[in-house]
Amino acid sequence: MVIETMANVGLLYFLFLVGVEMDITVIRRTGKKALTIALAGMVLPFAIAIIFSFILHRKDTGMSQGTYILFLGVSVSVTSFPVLARILAELKLINTELGKMALSSALVSDVCAWILLALALALSENQNVTPLASLWVILSCISFVAFFIFVVRPAVIWMIQRTPEGESFSDFHLCLIITGVMISGFITDAIGTHSVFGAFVFGLIIPNGQLGVTLIEKLEDFVSGLLVPLFFAISGLKTNIGAIGGLRYWIFLMLIIFLSCVGKIAGTLLMSFFYQMPAREGITLGLLMNTKGLIEMIVLNVGREQKVLDDRLFAQLVIATVIMTGVVVPFVTSIYRPARSFTSYKRRNIQSSKEDAELRVLTCIHTPRNVPTIINLLEASHPTKKSPICVYVLHLVELTGRASAMLIVHNTRKSGKPALNRTQAQSDHIINAFENYEQHAAGCVSIQPLTAISPYSTMHEDICNLAEDKRVGLIIIPFHKQQTVDGGMEATNPAFRTVNQNVLANAPCSVGILVDRGLNGSTVRLAANQVSHHIAVLFFGGPDDREALCYAWRMSQHPGISLTVLRFIPGEDANEPAAQSRSNHNDPRTLTIETDNEREKRLDEELINEFRMNTSNNESIVYTKEVVNNGEETVAVIRSMESIHDLFIVGRGQGIISPLTAGLTDWSECPELGAIGDMLASSDFAATVSVLVVQQYVGMGLQGDELPGAITPDSTGHVIEHHDRRSMGQNAFSP
Repeated sequence: MVIETMANVGLLYFLFLVGVEMDITVIRRTGKKALTIALAGMVLPFAIAIIFSFILHRKDTGMSQGTYILFLGVSVSVTSFPVLARILAELKLINTELGKMALSSALVSDVCAWILLALALALSENQNVTPLASLWVILSCISFVAFFIFVVRPAVIWMIQRTPEGESFSDFHLCLIITGVMISGFITDAIGTHSVFGAFVFGLIIPNGQLGVTLIEKLEDFVSGLLVPLFFAISGLKTNIGAIGGLRYWIFLMLIIFLSCVGKIAGTLLMSFFYQMPAREGITLGLLMNTKGLIEMIVLNVGREQKVLDDRLFAQLVIATVIMTGVVVPFVTSIYRPARSFTSYKRRNIQSSKEDAELRVLTCIHTPRNVPTIINLLEASHPTKKSPICVYVLHLVELTGRASAMLIVHNTRKSGKPALNRTQAQSDHIINAFENYEQHAAGCVSIQPLTAISPYSTMHEDICNLAEDKRVGLIIIPFHKQQTVDGGMEATNPAFRTVNQNVLANAPCSVGILVDRGLNGSTVRLAANQVSHHIAVLFFGGPDDREALCYAWRMSQHPGISLTVLRFIPGEDANEPAAQSRSNHNDPRTLTIETDNEREKRLDEELINEFRMNTSNNESIVYTKEVVNNGEETVAVIRSMESIHDLFIVGRGQGIISPLTAGLTDWSECPELGAIGDMLASSDFAATVSVLVVQQYVGMGLQGDELPGAITPDSTGHVIEHHDRRSMGQNAFSP
């Protein structure tokens, strides 16, 4: 009784939150295709339920055939929107055309299920209740909904208007709403329907915006994390598998599962043929529409409480729900794999990019805090009409079990409409900042905002797949630590580091990790004449350092940029380890290393000579050499540099063993930044300077051996949502 009471309270508040998060206007925008697929997927299983109801319904229960059909039909025909959204995200299908269609159809199915459930509750008549009483219940429900729309909703809007913008809602107002959930549940229970119906309607009338966000933040973790699991636990306790009985009823169970699955698939397949979709996509869509979840469990529990379903049928349908949801993922993964046909592209790094060509950059954002420095960095990258920059702004959002985080995937809202949850509010804030920058950039910068929703363990796949799709030359990703008030560095989220390591290991282009210590303050400087940066490049040699120099070279063409290139040259003492290695002539590996070293030195010299020749007349560029013998001398030179610089650009130096950085890696905190990058990013480095650590793309398979355990991207689609406000004409993620 204790668990059941807590579970029912949890259910009440959960359904209230579902109502708060649900955007009815999405239904209007789903289109005819999704609507017909959803209805076709419901009609056939419902018809099968009608046939089964005549076999399974016992006349001695006193329950009418119509009510029995409604409960049985709803339980086998609906699709769970939140569970389906989670499955699609895990399969990385959420942004494919198929995923969008499945989500839209599931949303329609969910709404239909609520209407049917309300009807079924009103008709749950026992022998003693007259048909007139059922009519009274339906009319009372309509009156209840009307009262909430025309009286309660305006009162809530008045409450919102009384709260000044930017200020939090008073505890009194929030307590009033939370108490209102219980009252609305009590009223509908007294009317004759279930209490969850009242809570759901109350949630629906809460306007989208800050109040909804606040309610979700206050309630969701407690309700979803503690109370709702109790509801599933109590459903499990009520399920008596022994009540199913003999073989005949187990055969019935298998038939229910098989026929309702086949019914859903057949219905969606017929509609997919009508809309000229491939058969494989139609079958996959049908399988996805078999996803069951909380709403089915509510229907079954309410049916059991109202004595519509006996223990045997309740157990059969609970098992059917679990099995049908369980088989979706393995079946879909075996049937459907979206094609990824990549055309190879050459401009995978800045060094190979042409001066007069567009530079494509993918910037990854975790929080709005990352935005100002990245915008300043992009402005410093000297976008011009001749060489514009195309920026793909990817907001990285962790996939969690929270329904509110999932809704951002589906909601293609018009601008100006309030955000539905914190994730969406952050996304809007990021998009607005970059769009504002684009407007000030006078046609030299084009911004395309996107959102990737994924578990952190596979987020790098979304980043790398998008980079490959868009033929990006550079990925900029924030460092996992941020600056504290006292100038130190603290980790924001350890998972960000894993994402960075996996991106470095699997990226199809060059990567820059940005250690953000504020680039010319925290204000976003938008006008070109306001940009003023002193940039330093520390050049030791190797592909990463060459990439860092090429990026800085591009920046130096900006009138507001001063560039210092400090080249470190090994002294006589530094060559001793190399001389020792040359003495071992019998080892074939020594020859390879020596040959590679000679080649790298030649490439370094060629680039430095070209850079010096082209920039010799530019007074804003300073080139100096420093002769050092070991890591200690290198650190001393870097520490002695003037503190006027506000950005260091350094190569990661992967695969390069240099005597100039010897010993620096022994106490390295973040090896993914390389020896020099790690030193500049550490808390004990005196200067508070932003650092960009660059890794050049040098060909497939050459980066992965640095970071063991990184996951290689597979051929699945990606969990990315377009926030495209232009009419692009086609889905940017179609193969």
